[in-house]
Amino acid sequence: MSSLPLYEQVKDHVLRRIRSGEWGPGARVQSEHELVRELKVSRMTANRAIRELVQSGVLSRVAGLGTFVADLRVAGHPLQIRSIAAEIRARGHAYRAEVVSSERVSPPAEIRERLALRAAARQVFRSVIVHYENEVALQVEDRYVNPALAPDYLSVDFSTVTTHEYLMDVAPLERVEHVVRAVQPSALVRRLLSLGAEDVVLLIERTTFSRGQRASFARLHHAGNRFELHGVFDL
Repeated sequence: MSSLPLYEQVKDHVLRRIRSGEWGPGARVQSEHELVRELKVSRMTANRAIRELVQSGVLSRVAGLGTFVADLRVAGHPLQIRSIAAEIRARGHAYRAEVVSSERVSPPAEIRERLALRAAARQVFRSVIVHYENEVALQVEDRYVNPALAPDYLSVDFSTVTTHEYLMDVAPLERVEHVVRAVQPSALVRRLLSLGAEDVVLLIERTTFSRGQRASFARLHHAGNRFELHGVFDL
């Protein structure tokens, strides 16, 4: 029996059907009444699950018609959450990843706070990965992961699958927070990106949420002269 609260189990039920492709963008999802009948939960539980999925942008409600799978391509943030491997290959370029480290660590106070960990959660997973485009280092990904949501993280070969692809499978994305700024890189990042002494990096700090918890916190370092952010807004 699942240890998740009932409303989280209802959310997982809906998310599984979306991820499988059974419910694509624009598809009508089950009503609260149908969820109550199929999953044997209360109307309040079904309502909370659907309400939270609407608030996170996964679903949208249309008065008098029902609840539908949102078209996330339309609602997409200019900092799209997609696999860096897919981005690079979409440009027709070669992608390669090099895993620098993948280990269990005792997190510093800042990371514990970022992941909202309980005092009992003494360790988290950490990986450092360099992503290459046409054999040029494009990004250094330094990621901390909540073991409760991705217990098999350290067993995954991230030279063949990206952390994004793996986490989207085991900890479906519900919400993302971003901070973008220019910083002086650490000695390790400078070396991995082959930067000069005066070069700065564009840093994206990304916190992802899944099942009502903080799933991961990543620092994505990009060489300033090899990377740009681009977004188009229709007003």
